Amino acid sequence: MPRKIAYWIVFAVTLAIYLTMLTWTLPGIRADAAGLVPFDMRPMGYSPDEARSFLAALGDKGRALYLGPQAQLDLLYPLVLAIVLAGAVSALIADWRLRGILYIFILGGMLADYTENTFVALMLEYTEPVPDRLASLASKATVVKSVSTGIAMVVVLGGLILAGIKRWVTK
Repeated sequence: MPRKIAYWIVFAVTLAIYLTMLTWTLPGIRADAAGLVPFDMRPMGYSPDEARSFLAALGDKGRALYLGPQAQLDLLYPLVLAIVLAGAVSALIADWRLRGILYIFILGGMLADYTENTFVALMLEYTEPVPDRLASLASKATVVKSVSTGIAMVVVLGGLILAGIKRWVTK
């Protein structure tokens, strides 16, 4: 299969997973937690008290949705997102040093996302109040994921805008 076709298939899978989380699992979790925002959607992180408040508000249905379908979707999402971002960086960024730096941010974001997922699953399975240390580690992973992935996305968006301007100007 040609590389471009494979890339666009992975792009479509990434978009489908993201839209599924955005329209089904995360809203369902939020609704079952009395409107409190799920951990994954708090880019600035959260305090241990905020984590415990969310967990206290989360019902059995939301917990099952978080540990079931959301966790399953989030097994694949960080990897396919990293592939999409790395492919875009490869296509848009000519300077090999900048590409290398962006690959580090992309890899860091992916690893932080998997770390976040692990800590969130541990928090969801706790039967007693979640220790401060666990909530803090989960929150830090969320922030690292958000910052790393956000930087890569902003650069890719900038690259797309510049590529579009170049195309428009040269026509």
